[in-house]
Amino acid sequence: MPNVKIFVDETLYPACRAGLGAALGPMRDYLCAEFRVDVPACQFAVLPVLVMPDLPRVNVEIQILPRADRTRDRVTAIGQHLRAMVAEVTGTHVAIRISGLDPETYVALK
Repeated sequence: MPNVKIFVDETLYPACRAGLGAALGPMRDYLCAEFRVDVPACQFAVLPVLVMPDLPRVNVEIQILPRADRTRDRVTAIGQHLRAMVAEVTGTHVAIRISGLDPETYVALK
């Protein structure tokens, strides 16, 4: 899996909505390849939000299940590449947060 949420400042959202929509497929392909998961394991959401003026206008939150090959350095590199992808579409600085889920307590009903 990755569970990906992209939060976009509501004042920026109209200008980048179409671009983000078009970029979701390539983002998913990239994350599936890098995290070695199949497409059905993914969840993506793009949400317009009210952002405080002194904070990044775009935030991406990713949740993943831990695996031996998902080292901190590898996950950081994946996050940096994804940040560049989102920044290219939105034209602004992007904050990325990636966290691991507890496989003992994580439940997904699809």
